Amino acid sequence: MRRVALVVVLILAAAPGSAAGQGSDRSSDDRVVITGPVTIERGESADDVVVIDGRVSVAGRVRGDLVVVNGAVRIAGTVDGDVVAVAGRATLAPRARVGGDLLYGDERPVVPRGATVEGEVQRVSVGEVADPLGFVGAAAVWIAVSVSALVLGLLLLWLAPGALAAAWNAARSRPGATIGWGLLLFFGLPILAIVALVTLVGIPFGVGLLLALLPLYALAYTTSAWLLGRRLVRPPRGRLLAFLAGLVILRVLALVPILGGIVWFAATVLGLGALLVATWRARSERPRAASAI
Repeated sequence: MRRVALVVVLILAAAPGSAAGQGSDRSSDDRVVITGPVTIERGESADDVVVIDGRVSVAGRVRGDLVVVNGAVRIAGTVDGDVVAVAGRATLAPRARVGGDLLYGDERPVVPRGATVEGEVQRVSVGEVADPLGFVGAAAVWIAVSVSALVLGLLLLWLAPGALAAAWNAARSRPGATIGWGLLLFFGLPILAIVALVTLVGIPFGVGLLLALLPLYALAYTTSAWLLGRRLVRPPRGRLLAFLAGLVILRVLALVPILGGIVWFAATVLGLGALLVATWRARSERPRAASAI
């Protein structure tokens, strides 16, 4: 797959604009829907379309990628990018066109004569559960991560709501810096820890840094759940609803093999960058506030 459109969900959390929480938003180029149908009529167009649960009908044009986690997909128009139908059948009309790959996870798409798929029609394997213990172990890990993220997010909402608000403002106003610093931290911290371990003096620091990576990445992932949720559930709706919406989306996407790992990486990078930019802003504004007193 040339592009993984699920990452669009997380990038949208850092960009200005609006997305839909329960239905499609016709005033936005991107359509991001948690639950509910999406219809793009003939003559209409949209950029990326991401639907967690709902039917999708495209008679017009999708300029980017079309991703549906659970729901039937019917394409009678044009999708310039990839089409991903995880759980649900994708059906193309005779004159439909898909400019990228047509990927499916459950039911094989219907591609009649006259329809065009310029990429590959390929199944995204969800894995054959040959070992029941392996399945149980994977399910246990998924549940543990979900519960941990939920508890951590609730603690942040209770103890540090201002920090989450600052992270949201940082990601929204400086998306480039947020993603750039997030990538630097994600790859730079493990490298720094390994470099420290090769020196006798730096071994304690290297060990401590390696031990701190897991909770730090968990904090970043949970922060991204808040960013995504606040992107979809805008004020005056509550912070708790926003966080829960974002967390549900991330944990549902985590069930998809390969794509789930990519989403985790994007969420962690975004969260790291947002927290760092927000912290840097707070430190730089503090001296100015003190000098004004």
